[in-house]
Amino acid sequence: MEKIKAVQIVKPGELRIIEMDKPQIDEVNNVLVKIRASGICGSDVGIYKGSNAAATYPRVIGHEIVGEVVETGYGASKVKAGDRVIIDQVTSCGHCYACRHGRPNVCQNLKVRGVHIDGGYREYMAVPDRDCYLIPEGLSYQDAVLIEPTTIAVQACSRAQLTAEDELLILGCGALGSRMLSIAKLHGCKIIVADVVDEKLAEAKANGADYTINLLKEDIEEKCREYTTDAYGPTVSIDCACTKDSLGTLIRVTGNAGRVITMGFSVTPTEVTNFGITSKELDIRGSRLQNRKFQEVIDLIKEGKVDLNGKSSHTFPFTEAQAAFDFNDTHDPSIRKIVLMMP
Repeated sequence: MEKIKAVQIVKPGELRIIEMDKPQIDEVNNVLVKIRASGICGSDVGIYKGSNAAATYPRVIGHEIVGEVVETGYGASKVKAGDRVIIDQVTSCGHCYACRHGRPNVCQNLKVRGVHIDGGYREYMAVPDRDCYLIPEGLSYQDAVLIEPTTIAVQACSRAQLTAEDELLILGCGALGSRMLSIAKLHGCKIIVADVVDEKLAEAKANGADYTINLLKEDIEEKCREYTTDAYGPTVSIDCACTKDSLGTLIRVTGNAGRVITMGFSVTPTEVTNFGITSKELDIRGSRLQNRKFQEVIDLIKEGKVDLNGKSSHTFPFTEAQAAFDFNDTHDPSIRKIVLMMP
């Protein structure tokens, strides 16, 4: 059988370029996609470092997956050979409680491409045509990987029930925080962005944030009171940083009756108190992956409401994945989104 190259995390801290069988289409996975690009996400880094509690090993990682359809089989009607597509990373059972209630992204039997089953750091994938979405014309493969983190932002804002009257705090302004800002702006609310890197904060301000807070230089609680109406504090806070202290910080600064959205997968214990939540009657809501949000994001791009052009910052050949992960570990302030490009 023909072999293809792939990037596999054998175990935490061990990355290898391996050979695996080239996938074949069948009745279920009826579309063969030649992968063109796949992004590096914080959760990919977590799998590499062993801090992602959901991952299983060994694993071909990568869930921000774009490519070109090269073959279709029986029942495939959504896409055809030559189409440029992005692949939904979520697979679900369709019959558990979560699925029956329209939340397949937290299916009891959830399997995420690149986490529980092999993902996009390889030359070809076979997937069902229902999981393929057409990339808008004019958007490069390199930048198209950002459709996926944008779906994550849409999901989080949906979970937050964000409205124009809200005053939103986004904690962290990396690739995810930047996408969160772009989606939150569409809701018309006041937005505060907090980070530790001045360059990222300046970029957030240029991209529509009303206020910014440098966590290393300013007191976040004091600034949140200053920047919100009647010193109330944010009515919605979204954690795009997932540091050891971020959840506790957001519980502390969010105003009464507010919503705190947590998205990270860290298993490091963090200190929060019942009083901090109960005294304000806060809603602490998880937001995981995305719930069929790809077409929504693609439509926003087509309508000119979301612009992903030039939003990725660095590329590496996918066979140089180790160098890409090492560079990511430098925390260079220029890093926004690192993309592995396929031959």
